Amino acid sequence: MTIPDSGWYLSEASCLPCTPEEEKSIIQGLDRAAASDRKEGDLYYLVSSRWWSGWKHYVGFEGSSQKSNELASRPGHIDNSDLLSSEMDDEDNELLLRRGLVEERDYTLVPQEVWKKLKEWYGGGPKIARKLIPQGINKRELSVEVYPLCLRLINERDSSQRVIWISKKASIGELYSRICTLLQLEQPKVRIWDYFNKRKENILSELDQSLEEFPLLMDQEILLEVLVDGVCPPTPKMDSTGNKLALVPLEPSRSSITIAGGPTVSNGYSNGSLPDLVQGTSSGLWNSEDGKEFSTSAIRVDVRGLTGLLNLGNTCFMNSAIQCLVHTPQFIDYFLRDFSFEINKHNPLGMRGELAVAFGDLLRQLWSSGGMPVAPRLFKGKLARFAPQFSGYNQHDSQELLAFLLDGLHEDLNRVKNKPYIEAEDANGRSDEEFADECWENHKARNDSVIVDVCQGQYKSTLVCPVCSKVSVTFDPFMYLSLPLPSSVTRTMTITVFYGDGIRLPMPSTVTVPKHGCCRDLTHALSTACCLSKYESLLLAEVYNHQICRYLDKPSEPLSKIKDEDHIVAYRLPAKYEQSLKLEIMHRKKNRCTPVFQSTTSEKLFGTPLVTCLAEASPTNSNIQAAVSVVLAPLLRKRASENCSRSSKENGYGPGFD
Repeated sequence: MTIPDSGWYLSEASCLPCTPEEEKSIIQGLDRAAASDRKEGDLYYLVSSRWWSGWKHYVGFEGSSQKSNELASRPGHIDNSDLLSSEMDDEDNELLLRRGLVEERDYTLVPQEVWKKLKEWYGGGPKIARKLIPQGINKRELSVEVYPLCLRLINERDSSQRVIWISKKASIGELYSRICTLLQLEQPKVRIWDYFNKRKENILSELDQSLEEFPLLMDQEILLEVLVDGVCPPTPKMDSTGNKLALVPLEPSRSSITIAGGPTVSNGYSNGSLPDLVQGTSSGLWNSEDGKEFSTSAIRVDVRGLTGLLNLGNTCFMNSAIQCLVHTPQFIDYFLRDFSFEINKHNPLGMRGELAVAFGDLLRQLWSSGGMPVAPRLFKGKLARFAPQFSGYNQHDSQELLAFLLDGLHEDLNRVKNKPYIEAEDANGRSDEEFADECWENHKARNDSVIVDVCQGQYKSTLVCPVCSKVSVTFDPFMYLSLPLPSSVTRTMTITVFYGDGIRLPMPSTVTVPKHGCCRDLTHALSTACCLSKYESLLLAEVYNHQICRYLDKPSEPLSKIKDEDHIVAYRLPAKYEQSLKLEIMHRKKNRCTPVFQSTTSEKLFGTPLVTCLAEASPTNSNIQAAVSVVLAPLLRKRASENCSRSSKENGYGPGFD
């Protein structure tokens, strides 16, 4: 038996490698130890899912699609190159992480001790370290900050730009210190502005506050001002609330009717109760541009509330949920009035009223008399603080956000300050109506808010004991009904199968495979559909631009890497085709429009390449020509048949085809 050279995977510090079982046991122990003692500041390292999946197959982790009777090969060096972009960090001069990476799909996070052990065994890299940071309402939830905050610093003196990467947990003072060190400036002579959309929003002056408390977005611009002769440029005037006057349109409304049925709003406050959705008026439709009326019998419509939300980067899931809530008439009436007396700041289940205040401010902005789109930065910042799962700028489920938002608003606005203990009772023969009223009163005794008034109800549940036939009836509150949609766990793939011996024409075959399966599953499904014999084997390949760009010869390669638009083909070859020499046959055609005076001929690839095997280790030209003729035989027979049919039609023999 020949033992392959294994020196390439031996670490420099060890004489013999660990067995797969030993590696698995060591890594599991280190991972459990790190999980039991997690604390802020601990380092975690990103490992490419492609390499990590291969290692899991090698050591035999549960959930691996590798069959027990197959021996997985040992992975090579750790390769994290697919996680990095070509963009360089201005400060550290290192490659930056690619945007849009998703945990478990693109990378896996491993503790520091696990990384050290894998690095010792396999080498490679590069290392990508990130810290654990606290998140959530009470700062008890720890998560890895994979993407620190990216700020684009604009120097007002020369309009030069620099990119600053800094943790969202860093303080404003740390940001000042980083910038002053980078540009060799004195901190007392520096002022930094929130420069969202090229406008000076606010000065970052609270040095002790963290960056996450400010509405700073990923890739947002900040402006650097430096004292000139001891004086900074003048700041814009503010109103009593701290807002720039230019940002709050004060134009009064010309109408008291709104499309959503909301009240008239002047400077963000309600002037009356909710009117009917549509009301007739004696005057015509007002044109705000020229002050004329279109007709005398039209309906006057107020355009307030028809304000868009700016996308802050894949936040359409949030914007759609917000627009639904801010156009609910009952919420319009509630949040445009003074609701501060209902804010429950001491509810341990709430967000100290901050979420309700942020939502109310956003609703007032959307229903102000201005027509400019609104950037929900403050609301997004509050949301990320209290719900870390919605931090960052990846796509999320809109219903999950809506559920959290309604729960949070309810707890912030719960009118019940001290919840009484109420013991649940049975119906005891009472009517459903009477028992339902009692259950609802018990629920309202502990939960009473505008969210309960508008969005909550209760449904009836009936249980029958199969032994004694006792019937138990309960009425349970609900706020949303989630209806399950059929989710497919399989996918359909159509693969064209080519015969390597040329006995038949290529045949497309449609098979159903697991959505999260691997190439082995696809090969097995195709083998069954094509009635493959034990003397044959299938070779999968991806074709791009009429050439084979890669062979899918690794059985464990996940099918998730194959997109629906990829052109995948299969070749029927002898069972042990790996021991033979493969011959790829590509099709070229000459350009018939090439001018006669040109010495070169233009050739263009077309069709799908063919693959066959050569029995001889050192083939000759005649062997190659014979193999090509065999593979092309069915195609040539078809072409000859077409020519014969065409000739018969031209000579008047046989039926013709148009």
